[in-house]
Amino acid sequence: MTELPRSTPAEQDVDSRGIDAFVAALEPMPDVEPHSLMVLRHGHVVASRWWAPYGPDRPHLLYSLSKSFTSTALGFAVAEGLVDLDATVLSYFPAWEAKVTGEWSRATRVRDVASMASGHDDDMADAAAEAGGGDMALGLLLLPPAFQPGTHFEYNQPCTNTVAAIVREVSGGSLIDFLRPRLFEPLGIETYGWLRDRVGREQGFSGLFTTTSAIAKLGQLYLDRGRWQGSQLLPESWVEEATRFHVASNRPGQPDWDQGYGFQFWRSRHGYRGDGAYGQYMVILPEADAVVAMTAQSPSMDGMLDALWEHLLPALTASTGPAGAWPVEWPVLPVPEGDSSTRQLPEGTFTTVAGPVRTVRLTPYEISLADDGPAVTAKLGPPDAWFVDGPIATAHTWSGGKLLVDVMFVETPHRLHVVIDPEAGTCDGAWQSEPLSRPRLADLRMPR
Repeated sequence: MTELPRSTPAEQDVDSRGIDAFVAALEPMPDVEPHSLMVLRHGHVVASRWWAPYGPDRPHLLYSLSKSFTSTALGFAVAEGLVDLDATVLSYFPAWEAKVTGEWSRATRVRDVASMASGHDDDMADAAAEAGGGDMALGLLLLPPAFQPGTHFEYNQPCTNTVAAIVREVSGGSLIDFLRPRLFEPLGIETYGWLRDRVGREQGFSGLFTTTSAIAKLGQLYLDRGRWQGSQLLPESWVEEATRFHVASNRPGQPDWDQGYGFQFWRSRHGYRGDGAYGQYMVILPEADAVVAMTAQSPSMDGMLDALWEHLLPALTASTGPAGAWPVEWPVLPVPEGDSSTRQLPEGTFTTVAGPVRTVRLTPYEISLADDGPAVTAKLGPPDAWFVDGPIATAHTWSGGKLLVDVMFVETPHRLHVVIDPEAGTCDGAWQSEPLSRPRLADLRMPR
């Protein structure tokens, strides 16, 4: 059995009113758009919800929450004797021996890059990729650190990319190949895909797509100190080492980012977590024997955690609460607001005045968006409602003579607002939250 057992909140001593209060606290936050929520206590799912057009079987881009999966791959490699945390990074890449000459770079250990303590003083993703000819791990070692490795924290994507590179080097395959029999199959995680970097390898620091239940399962594995339904998959010693304080994270004014850093895990005011841009969360709370998994489109990640601590955390240890299951609802995310839905959709090609698309082609039944990559096409359904077409959902209405179309890339956190002016023959486009690294529209889906 690989599915998480389900229970009512009260049966696990959770007050469901606190879950309601947490969800209600998210609603008035500016631009916060929840996509999914799963709450676990004592190993049981006591609450779950998806906001349409998102759903439980759909993968979601995790952004930097991917780092915790990469860390887990390192944990398996250490447990199997393939990697030594105190060995130098360079020792796993003998072909680079003559290229890497800096004393501190040559001395950088695996544990240093695992804890974001390579000694560099900024996030040097672009610079490392350039220096390494597309290989961030090589670039990390070619660019001299400002501080002795192991002594200074800087959130630095090439560090995680280097962890991934080491796992690939010692295993002879991809990260997914390595994780499939060790993590994905034992936990019953069937939906996953990983974006590749410039040299065709999984990014490691970002780019993993998977389901909310997969996030919850990984969180439960760590909460249970590496055990999964009776089997010890990860050593307890790894869970302890990966999630403890290794280095000060130096984020004054951000209390949940200023508690220190582990091996690709943040320490929090309560427990520890993996997180990703725009509100992708795996919060592990040993004090409450609980896990919270969330996906979202939110520019206020600290606001989401503040609400969790205020409303949900007390409910997880309340010991009392209403009987019965938490209501299974499918709230619907807002669609564009207009003054008319009855006009016939125009046909033609419209050029952009501004925004991430160059042209928009419209028929009565579909919209096609073109940028610098392949065009993205999706069907249009009835007005004022979401219509899901594969990895894209659309909703449209009219306002002031202009057609408003929202295009939701539902395997990511991202929504594109398109405004078409039929009389002028033009259109504008704007992201609700702009995708990191500005990918092509066609890449805003899980790689298959």
